[in-house]
Amino acid sequence: MFLALKEMARAKTRFGLLIAAVGMLVFLILFQQSLQNGLLTSFVGAIRNQSAPVLVYTVDGQRVIQGSVIPAGLEQQVGANTDVGRIGRIGLGTFTAETGDGERFDTTVLGYQTPDLGAPTELIAGRFPSAPGEAIGSDADASQGFGLDAVVTIQPGGYELVIVGLARDVQLNAGPTLFANYDDYVDAVRSVNPDALDPLPNILAVAPAEGVADTELVDSINAISQDLDALTRTEAADQTPGVSQVRQSFQVIFLLYGLVIPCVTGLFFLIITFQKSGALTLLHAIGAPVRRLVTSLLIQAVIIIAAGFLIGLAVYAPVSQRRLGGIPLRFETNAVIFWAILLMILGTGSSLISAKRVLAIDPIEATTGGANQ
Repeated sequence: MFLALKEMARAKTRFGLLIAAVGMLVFLILFQQSLQNGLLTSFVGAIRNQSAPVLVYTVDGQRVIQGSVIPAGLEQQVGANTDVGRIGRIGLGTFTAETGDGERFDTTVLGYQTPDLGAPTELIAGRFPSAPGEAIGSDADASQGFGLDAVVTIQPGGYELVIVGLARDVQLNAGPTLFANYDDYVDAVRSVNPDALDPLPNILAVAPAEGVADTELVDSINAISQDLDALTRTEAADQTPGVSQVRQSFQVIFLLYGLVIPCVTGLFFLIITFQKSGALTLLHAIGAPVRRLVTSLLIQAVIIIAAGFLIGLAVYAPVSQRRLGGIPLRFETNAVIFWAILLMILGTGSSLISAKRVLAIDPIEATTGGANQ
């Protein structure tokens, strides 16, 4: 321990720069983690965090709510299935909505028939709609004029929705999102286009009968018709077009970051070991145990990774509470723990390459310089 700290004290700049580099990499990793989760939540949070356990699309919709339309015949067939316990309609439209301060936003309105089949699973403020013209908003949109008790006007037509509740992580398509009763969704459509016929539901929200698992219900509904595409709530969110591509892109980035830190620390200690090979050889020759020399390298690696991680975490913490455009960021505790353990393992593991160099030291070299006697 003394040997490790003494060497670091003598080369403050060298070790300080390495710690700063590790800290910057840690910040980038954690920031990208928050960005990935925030991006996915802003696109499909409304699907993942709604209350219906099974969603039924049409195959032609390609698992996009607005691209799916359920004809009356298919709706009746699904409702007649004995594995179906409860069924409700879900309609979705994108409207121009004007907030109280005159700002206009492209806003998604999702209409559900019953709160337990399509509404947000939990509210963080307010209540569920109980009268016509009431809606639930996303807390991520509150600062844009979609807060509690705000009045939002659908344009053109002037249909008004009052936000009586707020839910977390319920955005769709990375924009303002409102949940309302299905009749309010229909009225919003009519206000924009008075000549429009009653819109067909985009998808069906279904709950299984008693004793039927969600996956069993999915298989049962898909067996009704080749035009139906039933998915569990999690599958519907994960298999929305674009989600897997975003995940794969970020996984490549995380893999590269995960490789950079052990490469940087390993190369650093390898260079240092070569530079001080003479001193290490001499220490070994006068009786310093190899284990002590190796332990010194590992202690330095642990200090560098730990200090760098704490610096990166200190920078990441305030940034993770901010909003990036329309994407709300969040402090990812699980990611912090995961990367702390992984990077410590990779960083110290890479330093073992330098430790092998120390283990190979021949004490005779200290006195002979490697010359033949």
